[in-house]
Amino acid sequence: KKMAIEAIYRRPNTSKPAPGHKIYPYLLRKLAVTRPNQVWATDITYIPMARGFVYLIAIVDWFSRRVLSWRLSITLETDFCIEALEEALTRFGAPGIFNTDQGSQFTSMAFTAVLKREKIAISMDGRGAWRDNVFVERLWRSVKYEEVYLRAYGSVSEARASIGRYLAFYNGRRPHSSLDRRTPDTVYFNQPLLAAA
Repeated sequence: KKMAIEAIYRRPNTSKPAPGHKIYPYLLRKLAVTRPNQVWATDITYIPMARGFVYLIAIVDWFSRRVLSWRLSITLETDFCIEALEEALTRFGAPGIFNTDQGSQFTSMAFTAVLKREKIAISMDGRGAWRDNVFVERLWRSVKYEEVYLRAYGSVSEARASIGRYLAFYNGRRPHSSLDRRTPDTVYFNQPLLAAA
C-alpha cells in the first residue's frame, strides 16, 4: 500500500448518476442520530463469485447498524432496490430520513416515489463522498473480508444462502465496538445488555 502497488482490474461503478434525475440535499451533517428508525441508509456493492459477479443492496439502520433487509441481483436494475426497501418498510415501519448515494437506482422516480409515499425525508451523499454513508461502507468491509473473500460462490443461490447466514450472524451475534460490544439486534430492539457468562 505504501508503494502504491495494486492489481490492475476494471472496478465496477455501482453509483452512476442518471441525467435528469433529481438530486436531494444531504440531511445528516451535524445531525444527532439517537434512536432506531430515525435514519436508514442504503448502498449497492459488487460481489465477486467463482465465475461472474452479483450486486448486493442492504438497507441499514444508522443508529443500531442493523441490516433491515437485503437483496442480490445479477443486474443493476432498480427493481431489486425497491424490493429491499419495500421489505424493510413492511417489517419495520418507516424511518424519518432515508440516505443514499446519487446512483441512478436511488434517484429514479420509481425508488423516490416509495419514499415520498411513506413521507420519508430523502437525503443524498455528496458526489464521491463515501464518508457521507460511512456505516454502510463499514458493513461492506465486514461482509467482504469476513464472508465474500473467504468463499468462491459457485452460483447465485449459493451466494444468497451464504451471505444470508453471514448477515444473520452480523445482526444477531457479532458484537460491534462502536455499540459498546453489543450486537445490532440488541441495540435496534432496545434489549438489555446481558452480563458475560
